[in-house]
Amino acid sequence: MKISIIIATYNAQKRLGRCLDSILSQKTDDVELIIIDGGSKDQTCSIIEDYKSIVDYSISEKDDGIYHAWNKGVKIAKGDWIMFLGADDCLTPGAIRKIMQYLSSINYYECDYVSAKINYLDEQGQLIKIIGKAWCWMEFHNKMTVAHVGSLHSRMFFNEIGLFDTSYKICADYELLMRKKENLRACFMNEVIASMEFGGVSLSTAAIYETLKICNTYSNNNLIVKLYLLIRKLSEFYFFLFRYRISRIFSIKQRELE
Repeated sequence: MKISIIIATYNAQKRLGRCLDSILSQKTDDVELIIIDGGSKDQTCSIIEDYKSIVDYSISEKDDGIYHAWNKGVKIAKGDWIMFLGADDCLTPGAIRKIMQYLSSINYYECDYVSAKINYLDEQGQLIKIIGKAWCWMEFHNKMTVAHVGSLHSRMFFNEIGLFDTSYKICADYELLMRKKENLRACFMNEVIASMEFGGVSLSTAAIYETLKICNTYSNNNLIVKLYLLIRKLSEFYFFLFRYRISRIFSIKQRELE
């Protein structure tokens, strides 16, 4: 069983080294590492060269965004399972060993997609919360409920439904999984295998628009219901984040007083 890890990069010099370091000590012959760079103008390509001992394939050329880059990687990948990481994401220690053990325990021909848990970090790298739960169509058809970072897609899944729809710039990963609707054969690994930082375009107005568009295409719910559920999800998240940041401020002030 072979895993292909695909990383899309563009001007990622600040974070890429940390991402690759998280893979360096874990990579085995059963892990293929592919880096698709979008024609970076900074030192990204030099960093990729520094890690050439673990990079099986890399290319740097102009592309049309992260999903276009991932599609290139899927076409090249030789793995039975395909994982996608951002340049600012990291694998946790021992993640690959845990993944391989889990994959050996399931039937490859009866699973399209494997999700897991991830660490959600703030800008200083401090843990905000652990997110990720098992896929469930009743929840998923209204909003993205699984942690896409570090999740695995079977090669047969892409052969069956095709590649990412690049007309979506933010939520094509959600649209991809929505195509099979309730027939998606999803598995869940109850382990933390990756870390990602808070923020990014996935919390933007454009992301909300794309999510609603996808839900409207694949779900039978009324559009007003979908909008309500999505806004409620975002409200809950931002309230949690507000409480977290307030607690961090009090914690810092308390240490200063001590």
